[in-house]
Amino acid sequence: MSKVRKAVIPAAGFGTRFLPATKALPKEMLPIVDTPTLQYVVEEAVASGVKEILIILGKNKKCIEDHFDIAVELEQLLIKTHKYDYLQQIRDIANMAHVHYIRQKEMNGSANAVLEAEAFIGGEPFAVLFGDDLMYTKDVPDGRPALKQLIDAYETTGCTILGCQTVKREDADKYGMIDPGAVKGRYTRINGIVEKPEPDKAPSLLASMGRFVFTPEIFDMIKTLKPHENGETYLTDAIELVAKTSGAYAYDMEGERYDVGDKFGFVRATIEYALRDKTISPKLAPFIKEMAKKL
Repeated sequence: MSKVRKAVIPAAGFGTRFLPATKALPKEMLPIVDTPTLQYVVEEAVASGVKEILIILGKNKKCIEDHFDIAVELEQLLIKTHKYDYLQQIRDIANMAHVHYIRQKEMNGSANAVLEAEAFIGGEPFAVLFGDDLMYTKDVPDGRPALKQLIDAYETTGCTILGCQTVKREDADKYGMIDPGAVKGRYTRINGIVEKPEPDKAPSLLASMGRFVFTPEIFDMIKTLKPHENGETYLTDAIELVAKTSGAYAYDMEGERYDVGDKFGFVRATIEYALRDKTISPKLAPFIKEMAKKL
């Protein structure tokens, strides 16, 4: 069985839910405290053993390329001013992985975004990570990143794996919900996926959370899809085809998930990540307690 060595991160969307901030700044570069959301996603992939990463870009996203590149002028300034801690931080960003880029010329759905990666993948199993979901796993007993959990699950089954978690029924209309087959531990055989169902019609409470490991057959399935009325093709449709042929599993990921594609989720992530920061927490925690008294 081939190892998962490559990851794809779709980052071509407009981020309209965060306008006006995303008029000129990609949503993937919005910072959680002092670190862009996308950097957390790349760090998760690297910590999971992935070193080759393809980011699918749209227009006006050159700053993403700049962020993961060497910044010669900035490095010279930091050396001159003896700010060596910052110097090491930005060098680590540039050196953490081999990051490649391709542009998605049309915003025609998540399936077509992944299809852009076919030549890069070259017939291997691979990971896909969406940046709208951050997974904090340092409190998990074994500390495995969310993607590493899925890679391990793939090596156990040899099948496509979806990272999932249980959600409240009233939130089912926000997710692709798993139509479950046999369940064994954290593994659930996928019979199908219902995209954003009405809560009372959800086939389960197990929701897809933007982390996947695919076998390369996903590309053949994507090519058979017909666009929906809005002109888009959805990755969930291709996954359902895989589930009905060679098989696919949902894996119940361990970790704290943050929906940073939602404004409340983004603010929640910012606060909780800041509370974990030893330089900020001593001031932030008392401030939050004082604010709570006024609510």
